[in-house]
Amino acid sequence: MNVDPQELAKFSDLAHRWWDRTSEFKPLHEINPLRLDWIDGLAPLAGTRVLDVGCGGGILAESMAARGAQVKGIDLADKALMVAELHRQESGVAGLDYESIAAEALAEREPGCYERVTCMEMLEHVPDPGSVVRACATLAASGAHVFFSTISRTPKAYLYAILGAEYVLKLLPRGTHDYERFITPAELSELCRAAGLEVQHLMGMQYNPFTERYRLGGTTDVNYLLHAVKA
Repeated sequence: MNVDPQELAKFSDLAHRWWDRTSEFKPLHEINPLRLDWIDGLAPLAGTRVLDVGCGGGILAESMAARGAQVKGIDLADKALMVAELHRQESGVAGLDYESIAAEALAEREPGCYERVTCMEMLEHVPDPGSVVRACATLAASGAHVFFSTISRTPKAYLYAILGAEYVLKLLPRGTHDYERFITPAELSELCRAAGLEVQHLMGMQYNPFTERYRLGGTTDVNYLLHAVKA
């Protein structure tokens, strides 16, 4: 199975804090409106069938369902899924369900079933990101929109995403990221093309430590998002 047990354990240990906006997941809460609006602007969510791969505690999945999509969130961290389901029950958001299953296994069961597929902040945590990209492409229907976000493998990314975020600003726990698993936009674009996805947009994401604000735009040499369409 395309999974790192240490990565699963890392996020499982923090699962109870997923919806605490002051916790280690604060950055996810702060970037979620940005990525949600970007996705919805390029490929409107209302009335579509959406899959969120590596959904964790459900921050993005629940917000997409709130915009009128029929959303399925999948992950292999069972504790995070339990937190996601509990929050779904508390929020009362409709059109949302979760399942503990790998993207590759779901692709065998439900090929071509989704009009939107998202895989955010997940590729840098698995041994074989190409396998996940191929699974996302298989799960997408013809003409479907597929979205990824990850971190580029550059010296600037090491400085900002590891030294800055984990050690200096302490936005994330130490050890959250492994530099060797970062993926450049060129590498991710090639994985997409090999899987039958046509890359449409690349978008950088920037963090200002002085204002403590995130924004979309600028370079893609640290955090970035990719939008592709299934051929």
